[in-house]
Amino acid sequence: MNLREHHEHHAPRNAASGTRPGAARPTRLDMPVEGMSCASCARRIEHRLGRTPGVVDANVNFATRTATLTYDPATIDPAGLARAVDEIGFRAVITAQAHDGAGDHSAHAGHDAVNGQEIARLRTRLVVGVILALPVFIIAMSHGTIPALRGEWTNWAQLVLTTPVLAWCGARFFVSAWKGLRHLSVNMDTLVAMGTGSAYAYSAAATVWPGFFTRIAAAGSHHATGVTGAADLPPVYFEAAAVIIVLVLTGKYLEARATGETGAAIRRLIGLQPQTARVVRGGDEQEVPIASVRVGDVVVVRPGEKVPVDGVVDSGHSSVDESMLTGESVPVEKTAGSAVFAATVNSTGALRVTATKVGEDTTLHQIVKLVREAQGSRAPIARLADRISGYFVPVVIALAVLTFITWWFVASADHRLSMALMTAVSVVIIACPCALGLATPTAIMVGTGRGAERGILIRSGAALETAHKISAIVLDKTGTITEGTPSLAGVVTAEGSNEADVLRIAAAAERLSEHPLGGAIVRAARERKLDLEEAAQFRAVVGHGIEAVVGGRRVLVGSASMVRDAGVPLALLDQADALARQGNTTVFVAVDGREVGVLAVADQVKPTSKEAVESMRAAGLRVIMLTGDNRRTAATVAEHVGADEFVAEVLPRDKADRVAELQARGLVVGMVGDGINDAPALAKADVGIAVGSGTDVAIDAADITLMRGDLRVVTEAIRLSRATMRTIRQNLFWAFVYNVVSIPLAAGVLYPLTGWLLSPMVASATMAFSSVSVVTNSLRLRRTAL
Repeated sequence: MNLREHHEHHAPRNAASGTRPGAARPTRLDMPVEGMSCASCARRIEHRLGRTPGVVDANVNFATRTATLTYDPATIDPAGLARAVDEIGFRAVITAQAHDGAGDHSAHAGHDAVNGQEIARLRTRLVVGVILALPVFIIAMSHGTIPALRGEWTNWAQLVLTTPVLAWCGARFFVSAWKGLRHLSVNMDTLVAMGTGSAYAYSAAATVWPGFFTRIAAAGSHHATGVTGAADLPPVYFEAAAVIIVLVLTGKYLEARATGETGAAIRRLIGLQPQTARVVRGGDEQEVPIASVRVGDVVVVRPGEKVPVDGVVDSGHSSVDESMLTGESVPVEKTAGSAVFAATVNSTGALRVTATKVGEDTTLHQIVKLVREAQGSRAPIARLADRISGYFVPVVIALAVLTFITWWFVASADHRLSMALMTAVSVVIIACPCALGLATPTAIMVGTGRGAERGILIRSGAALETAHKISAIVLDKTGTITEGTPSLAGVVTAEGSNEADVLRIAAAAERLSEHPLGGAIVRAARERKLDLEEAAQFRAVVGHGIEAVVGGRRVLVGSASMVRDAGVPLALLDQADALARQGNTTVFVAVDGREVGVLAVADQVKPTSKEAVESMRAAGLRVIMLTGDNRRTAATVAEHVGADEFVAEVLPRDKADRVAELQARGLVVGMVGDGINDAPALAKADVGIAVGSGTDVAIDAADITLMRGDLRVVTEAIRLSRATMRTIRQNLFWAFVYNVVSIPLAAGVLYPLTGWLLSPMVASATMAFSSVSVVTNSLRLRRTAL
């Protein structure tokens, strides 16, 4: 079962409608969501949307703060989906995509706008928080050693400075925690609100009623003095509350900036689209906004300009840099009839191009769409982290309560309140599961974006994850290992004939033929600029060749049997057999009953195929070639490129069975083909990889589409998958280790042995660092060598 079959087989029925995906032409929507603070928030939103009538599938990506939905528009609209999110305390943002089908460009712009606003808000509150919290920190850390910072007034000053830090700078945490409690759910904000709120509430009470707390402490230690002077002021923890809010905000700010960077690949792709086009209308060139260009318009592209649309060159000759699509730095020559793509750069000559695709239909925007879908998808490895994050907060609260109770009874009477409070606050703060929630989606976002920049289009997180397990690569021969179009490989002439004459006569006879071999002969003659006469009395002998009259001479071009049956003696059979053993198809040419030569036609192996197969084998992959060609040709090609094994004379419908046989041997199979003729095998494979197509059909047929017709990119794709999975495992390992180690430390397990306690401020800084480090580790993928 391949990735798509697995997804469809396990796709959940909608709880309300009972429909399966695809039953009523569902619509896809990317909806930015504000107010998420951790993976448990994403899980909660996802659960709520999944239970909404009309929703076929819901996936909420914490890293991008986006809900990716598939829904039945006849049952619910985007406004209804947004209300479902708003009802549980978050805010959904409806972009232009939801209203007018503007598509992925507007969806991405909407996400960027939301993320930009979030960063600006965090920055403002962080700056204000630092200004207010700094003097509180200085007063607390002086511990009365500075004469000017002694006295009861210092507690009141800390109260005045700390209150706006919590009430305004950290208001988001308390509002979110309150909304969660109203809906009987908890999240990371609940932890922050509990930790800072308890420290602040205790400190405020101790400041307003200091005598009450000093009497409790004195009674507990049996030396009450009844005096409430400055020397006997109860301890306060305003600095912990204020600094924790500032540190958490710092982490959120850095996290927002870093996660924004994970989508840089999409922004760069979208930014490549030119904003205007030079269109020929009424005989004049007019510069118009790109949105006003229509299919069929003739667009003029001058040297150095970007091509504004997908189209076909009408006239002109130039080289075009297509590296933004394919990752290939070598410019591609373009002449009349050549296809060009939006956002590629015209280098030297002027081109007139007829637009065939514009706007959201261009290859560029299809790539953007595919990358966005992949970045919004969930890899199977993410499920464990999602489940743990969903239950993590209630467990942490229980641990914090247990820690408080333990220290209340274990600590000395005069320290029990401060010990219990500080350890409980440290547990609550340090255990926030942000790093777990960011571990997988950030790596997938960067990995798929990095792939897109290299011309590797990965359909989903599941495809990215499965690709690293591939143990066998199945290569289709025609169009994958070979160029896909036959070409003239050589000419053998009989005594008294020369190459040019033989090729000229054969090409003239083949001009009226539609056979691929005939086309290869004609192309070779034209490339050599040979003058071709008109042929008469043309007749095709199906499966054998053609006969025609050229310049008054009777010409036969075809198989040895056809020419021999016409009574022509053959003297070049040995040479023809040698050519055939090299993988060529041989075509005999006879004129007026005399053999004049043999043409060797072959589907040439791509120059990079041998190196590509070597790199696959070096990566530990078993390479198998499938082809419909005869065994002799197949053996020649397989030996030339270095394939481990080959299967010849396989019909397209049988290729899927061959893939299944390999899977039955315990191999994880990646099938590499053109995405159209090999569709059954691509679907059957664990990962289907379409090479060099770049078409809508190829994108739909494959799990991974390679924009370049270069097999070396297959190894790059697998290396990218392995690097991404390695990064995800690193992220999850450190996120798990961080929580496993830090929670006991925060609870004070080392205090009896070392006298060391983890300060709540250190706990909050550590928590923020863990999230930022996970995102930073994911961003390293952008520099991974493939």
